[in-house]
Amino acid sequence: MTSHIRKPATLAFPSPGRFRLPDIPQREPDEVSQFDHLFKTGRSHALAVHLGNPETTLVEADRWIIVEPGTFRDLARYPDLLVAFDVDPAAYEASNGYIISEQGKPPDFVLEVASASTANTDIGAKRDDYARMLIPEYWRFDKTGQHHGTRLAGDRLVNGVYVPIDIEELSEDVLQGYSEALGLYLRWERGELGWYDPATGQHIATFDTERARADRAEARADRAEARIRELEARLSQES
Repeated sequence: MTSHIRKPATLAFPSPGRFRLPDIPQREPDEVSQFDHLFKTGRSHALAVHLGNPETTLVEADRWIIVEPGTFRDLARYPDLLVAFDVDPAAYEASNGYIISEQGKPPDFVLEVASASTANTDIGAKRDDYARMLIPEYWRFDKTGQHHGTRLAGDRLVNGVYVPIDIEELSEDVLQGYSEALGLYLRWERGELGWYDPATGQHIATFDTERARADRAEARADRAEARIRELEARLSQES
């Protein structure tokens, strides 16, 4: 759900020798779908926690990807979600974006969330550009299926060309496809985006699930303490 360059940007050079990308353009009002599905729900943070290794793993959004300095005006995108393993997060911050030549590899995974203003670009020009950048996986999520023409879609790079990833229909309300890059299933479930771990057979942990788990553990501890007090009271009465 991102857009190509909408207007010329002024590049900034805060220190000698450091190429720094500009901030992305202001988003269209309907592009709030990205925030709703990834950030307000905490799903992007949950994915970052699940993948771990923050010293070498990026789970980011809303900054440019370019191939190398000097190519910004020819080929540049800013995805709704980017995942890259075995990279330098400090360089990403210093450059204000992902420079493939600087990181030594493309991102491993990008995702776009559908909006009316960007849907045609998501399924057309962006797909072509991400393939040109040699990004191994490109995914698209559409809450209703009305913008992308399908609710969940993914492509995997094979010999420099994107090949569609199989999407399973588990039920009328659940679709899923497997991301080799993440080792997880992406799920469209009742219009919500989810990450499903085949190793555990469950969705990855989120703030809500961890809070519920902690609440259950606390309740079990309270019940055990109550039983101990009852036993102590009974023994006291018998002595």
